[in-house]
Amino acid sequence: MRVLVIDDERKTSSYLKTGLSEQGFVVDVARNGEDGLHLAAHGEYDLVILDVMLPQRDGWSVLANLRGEGNRTPVLMLTARDDVPDRVKGFELGADDYLIKPFAFSELVARMHNLLRRGPVRPATTLCAADLEFDFGRQRATRQGRKLDLTPMEFRLLSLLARRAGEVLSRTYIAEQVWDMNFDSDSNVVEVHIRRLRAKVDDPFGTPLIHTVRGVGYVLEERHA
Repeated sequence: MRVLVIDDERKTSSYLKTGLSEQGFVVDVARNGEDGLHLAAHGEYDLVILDVMLPQRDGWSVLANLRGEGNRTPVLMLTARDDVPDRVKGFELGADDYLIKPFAFSELVARMHNLLRRGPVRPATTLCAADLEFDFGRQRATRQGRKLDLTPMEFRLLSLLARRAGEVLSRTYIAEQVWDMNFDSDSNVVEVHIRRLRAKVDDPFGTPLIHTVRGVGYVLEERHA
């Protein structure tokens, strides 16, 4: 999971980078609004942690520009601005959550996980991964130009893997994102659907795209011999 922290307080941003890295996140830091907006607009981030009081461009402007351009990456406002009008403004501009400084790190992480569970992974109307093509508006997927006969659940599972092409996704993460459920380690629902998906996506084409990483999860990628 990639997180962008936009905060000009070096102590806070360093603390967040260290703490979140220990939690398994990949963390980038921007210390002014202009750099933060550029990274948020052009990078592939799962979540943005955004302060309000920033040099060059404040957090309100960063958030307004992102939402104005259609960027739906979850944004968690992290700021000392604790007045009700400020919180209302944040939500009206499109913030997904609002946390006041000083904050408890455990609460921040819990709020992040909540946003990541419910938020979109990579909003898009179309997507290409290897020789797969997706049309999300029509809920249609093709490989090598041939339409794949997928159930709605299979389409969700395949599109999740494609959006995260090259990244190993755990069974727990897949269950949360596709089935919106707390994962039971004794359940084989993920394996069953992966097996069905391979029969439609890999077997007819000879070259597998869906790979098992033993003990970890699954990854969609094109591997060359």
